Amino acid sequence: MIKGEKVQDVGYRLFLLELTEQLGLRGFQAKNIGNHVECVIEGEEEKVRSFLEFIRSNHPEFASVRDIIDEEYQGNVMSVEGFYRLLSLQQLVKIVNAGLGMLEKQDETIEEIKALRYDLKAWMDERFSRIEREISEIKTRIGMS
Repeated sequence: MIKGEKVQDVGYRLFLLELTEQLGLRGFQAKNIGNHVECVIEGEEEKVRSFLEFIRSNHPEFASVRDIIDEEYQGNVMSVEGFYRLLSLQQLVKIVNAGLGMLEKQDETIEEIKALRYDLKAWMDERFSRIEREISEIKTRIGMS
């Protein structure tokens, strides 16, 4: 369990997955729960020990870690390849949702620009009408019309 002020949305699961690959662990899964990251690994004891040593002194650049708690886990652990596919899918879903949000914002921005153009046109029309009236008055006063 990785706890801290900022352990989510900083690439922690990718960081852990890369380490898992480098060490050649058999199983790996990690998920964001509450305000921490829960990670489960499976592999040879020496590799597991290396994993724990590394994460106690290293973390993603923008992470802020307060505590790392390791406990024995009884249960099935997803294969590294399985987790990689799952994480890739989750990241794609985030990208799609972000893109849809951007499209929604784009539509709002276009509507704002249209409204501003309408307001500007109305203001310019009024201004030009006033200028034309004033020019007409000036011409009348100086005897040009």
